[in-house]
Amino acid sequence: MHIIFSLVISIALLPSPTISITKCDFPAIFNFGDSNSDTGGLSAAFGQAPPPNGETYFHSPAGRYSDGRLVIDFIAESLGLPYLSAYLDSVGSNFNHGANFATAGSTIRPQNTTMSQSGYSPVSLDVQFVQFSDFHRRSQIFNKKGEVFEKLLPKEDYFSEALYTFDIGQNDLTAGYKLNMTTEQVKAYVVPDVLGQFSNIIMYIYGQGGRSFWIHNTGPVGCLPYILDRFLVAAAQLDEYGCASPFNEVAQYFNRRLKEAVVQLRKELPEAVITYVDVYAVKYTLITQAKKYGFQHPLVACCGHGGKYNFNRYVKCGAKKTINGKEILMANSCKDPSVRVNWDGVHFTEAANKWIFGQIADGSFSDPPISLQIACQRI
Repeated sequence: MHIIFSLVISIALLPSPTISITKCDFPAIFNFGDSNSDTGGLSAAFGQAPPPNGETYFHSPAGRYSDGRLVIDFIAESLGLPYLSAYLDSVGSNFNHGANFATAGSTIRPQNTTMSQSGYSPVSLDVQFVQFSDFHRRSQIFNKKGEVFEKLLPKEDYFSEALYTFDIGQNDLTAGYKLNMTTEQVKAYVVPDVLGQFSNIIMYIYGQGGRSFWIHNTGPVGCLPYILDRFLVAAAQLDEYGCASPFNEVAQYFNRRLKEAVVQLRKELPEAVITYVDVYAVKYTLITQAKKYGFQHPLVACCGHGGKYNFNRYVKCGAKKTINGKEILMANSCKDPSVRVNWDGVHFTEAANKWIFGQIADGSFSDPPISLQIACQRI
């Protein structure tokens, strides 16, 4: 008995074999989303995001609602790929290593309203998929012609080898509130339908050869200045950090259901590698522990105009006014965006986006817990 026991202990103490996982060589990224990852789609369709957007990194407007780079830009950088060109941008775009179908204001579920009425983009997720499908088909027709097309369009095998990234859903939740729905109504009527449509799009892309999916959940919308300013939130509904609890509760509910949808998709799409990324936890940590990480005033917009949160929905970042024939910038950038979390009341600064990417890239907030570099590998 003693010999057997010693043998068991000896085996247990033997070093375990090292599991070697090869890094993925993603040749392209195809992104779907809203303003959190829009690199120029809405600007191409409805006019450029005005200065001071882009001031920190690009030194001029670059189609992004931020002072600089977004999380999707840092994803591209880390994979050794160029920044994604917006599919809708016809000037200076190169789609050889992917395309970005996201537009600011996009929702998963099509909205029964116009952009001028509500601010929501007409390019909802179903439209983004139609654009992707058309791009997939037509790019290969032109690619065969060679010459300049071969340099500007992805190769056919890139579509099956690419990383498909998603960051969308936030606007669907706020759309419900703008229709005067209660928190319970948003949870009961909006979330199930939205996630059903989201799952369909993942399956459609899988049907066109997509295999590697990197899906961000939605962030703590109740901590955004525009929510805190736009909706009347009672003091009792604010958490200890000043965020609106009902809105964060809905976001967390959406995220739980999204995670369930991902689990189901894995069962239905056996060859897919689907990574669910808990961006909510990362953003909430940054906002609620801003000082610890070198940031200031997390609930106050860097670029805005007046009020408790430096946000005015009628005088947004970059807004100008003509006084006595002279154009005056009414909503300008703060002195140092590098120590601020929120850029314009809705979106994050480049510094915040870089910090967020640094947290999620290694898989610490992913399910399964795999890094971006191996997001094509089935674990």
